[in-house]
Amino acid sequence: MHGEINVTPETDFPERFDGLKEIYVKDRADWKKYRILASRFVSGRPVLALEGISNREDAARLTNRLLAVPKSQVVRLPDDTYFIFDLVGCRVIENGTGRTLGEVEDVEPYPANDVYVVRTTDGRKVLFPAAREFVRSVDIKNRKITVEPGGMFDEERS
Repeated sequence: MHGEINVTPETDFPERFDGLKEIYVKDRADWKKYRILASRFVSGRPVLALEGISNREDAARLTNRLLAVPKSQVVRLPDDTYFIFDLVGCRVIENGTGRTLGEVEDVEPYPANDVYVVRTTDGRKVLFPAAREFVRSVDIKNRKITVEPGGMFDEERS
């Protein structure tokens, strides 16, 4: 079909594109909603036909754009796993003292475990391992992550 877009999914659940009815595409600072007319998989990658995208030129304008689904349609995750969008913006709190160490700006995937990119209260950037050894609790509702920092937020380490 002309105008289909090939998706490189950043999800652990690429099958979620099968049966999805709508998707959001980021265009500069805004998100535009598209109705999905058809979806299929080619070599394990989703290929979508979107309403209003009828030729290769229209589809080319969507190259290298971020895609998102409505929050009501996200996949249910197993316990103790979180979406990056839920973690970004959470305060990072030191276990025991309750001291705010910073705020999660991003989450980077690594083979052993993910890493929280934390902007400290004094403006530094600290990469903090999202491992059970260091993370005591994640409270999405109250937007906080309690950690055992083990000196990782000391200035000489940054």
